[in-house]
Amino acid sequence: MCSRAPVAVTVVTSLFGVVATHAASTHRSAEAPTSETAVPIAIDLIGRYKTERSGESAAEISAFDPESRRLFVTNAADNAIEILNLADPTLPTLIRSIDLTPFGAGVNSVATSDGLVAVAVEAERTRDPGGVAMFDVDGRHLHTFEAGHLPDMVTFTPDARWLLAANEGEPSDNYKTDPPGSVTVIRLPENRTLLPYAEVRKAGFERWDNAGAPDGVRVFGPGASVSQDLEPEYIAVAPDSTTAFVVCQENNALAILDIESAEITSLVGLGSKDHALPTNGLDASDRDDGIQITPRPVFGMRQPDAIAAFGWDDGVYLVTADEGDARSYDGYGEEARVKDLKLDPQRFPNAEGLQADESLGRLKVTTAQGDVDGDGDFDELYAFGARGISVFDASGRPVMDSGDAIERLIAQRAPAVFNAAHDRSDAVDSRSDDKGPEPEAIAVSRIGERVIAFCGLERVGGVVAFDVSDPASGWRSGRVVGYGTSRRLGFGAGAGGDGLGDSGPEGIIVIEPEDSPDGTRLLVVTHEVSGSVAVYRVTEGS
Repeated sequence: MCSRAPVAVTVVTSLFGVVATHAASTHRSAEAPTSETAVPIAIDLIGRYKTERSGESAAEISAFDPESRRLFVTNAADNAIEILNLADPTLPTLIRSIDLTPFGAGVNSVATSDGLVAVAVEAERTRDPGGVAMFDVDGRHLHTFEAGHLPDMVTFTPDARWLLAANEGEPSDNYKTDPPGSVTVIRLPENRTLLPYAEVRKAGFERWDNAGAPDGVRVFGPGASVSQDLEPEYIAVAPDSTTAFVVCQENNALAILDIESAEITSLVGLGSKDHALPTNGLDASDRDDGIQITPRPVFGMRQPDAIAAFGWDDGVYLVTADEGDARSYDGYGEEARVKDLKLDPQRFPNAEGLQADESLGRLKVTTAQGDVDGDGDFDELYAFGARGISVFDASGRPVMDSGDAIERLIAQRAPAVFNAAHDRSDAVDSRSDDKGPEPEAIAVSRIGERVIAFCGLERVGGVVAFDVSDPASGWRSGRVVGYGTSRRLGFGAGAGGDGLGDSGPEGIIVIEPEDSPDGTRLLVVTHEVSGSVAVYRVTEGS
């Protein structure tokens, strides 16, 4: 079915402060450049498509084909791709669905390029490799490539010569099987009729099995080698199509891939945010009687989900949505609340107060690191995710971090859903102990002379626009330039019902004006909880 939704948009013109980062054992802070006036970005809802399912991951990832004006949306609930007509972006309509049952047990990602549709599909069993199924825009199957274990994300390079799949290689629930993570590299033939003969290679992490992972890369699964433990989640490709940047979320790491040689050339830890610094505060408790954003002695591991690449001057930069993720299996789990840990009395002389529910006691942290001296107590605390976005240079060095800007933004502009759950309308502050607003999706667009990053907030809902131009200059006033949401605030049904509006944004794509059906810049956001697709128009100005 298809329905329209009312517009609910907030435009933000204020910014928040300086940031600091914590990488390995080094602490550093950046000074804030001179404040400047920001041109706001308006994010206006113009169209909406609603699947027949809610709360079942019925709309997670989308891809757009400009020639056919069709949108391809993953529907994990039905193991299908839904093909939508987006010729009129105010009224997306269903054309047909592609049943993916013959190709695998579950759909995870979709990408399009030059009339090709690539779909990442996982196998029924953890120990078996998944596949990348190829279709034309009408849904006709062309070929299926074997991928690695659990292909979680698929993307084409900008020049359309290569197709890449991030194979997460998650362990089985009992942790007795832990397949290696990898990236599938497919060289696409110019003649598409030769697709079955494309060269397929695998880039893995075996070179680090003997040497060990670099400092800052989390390798901690029980009995796992480095190549088994690393779990590629998401891929961004440099504008020149020569290099790919692969996020390994649970490992808090970035792998840099030379596409031509199908070789991972470097592996970099992504560091953590020091929440003890004044501009890096957080609300760490769901039992502190409301919104309490304040510095705390805890580090937030960035652990990004999505990553996007963009060019600025002569360099390539990466922007990440620092969601965070914990390993939680029957065979192994790393999560614990701070109040259940033994804290080092020298590092935490006020441990009793910190471990109160209204302070840090409820916050979920990892038990896989933090005992620096190995004496059985915790000298440092590491929470999952950094509750913001980060920008890195092409070597993986952090150059910009949004600090506590997202939590402060929502506190000011949408307090009715501050750190709220995405499947309830009465759950304000309920996620403060567990990754907060949970930045999930990221996409970039060049608007005039500026580069704008759009970040979807999985729990709170909505999209925040950041100006990430001139990234090497660091964080400054004017970086947050917009916020739009079609989640209905303060009322509605629970459990993902349509009373919540669009809830649980999982994926974002930008359709640039030259590719857009109506010649305007569009933002397409897929929502896994509400099972809906929201189409926004993006413009400069209030």
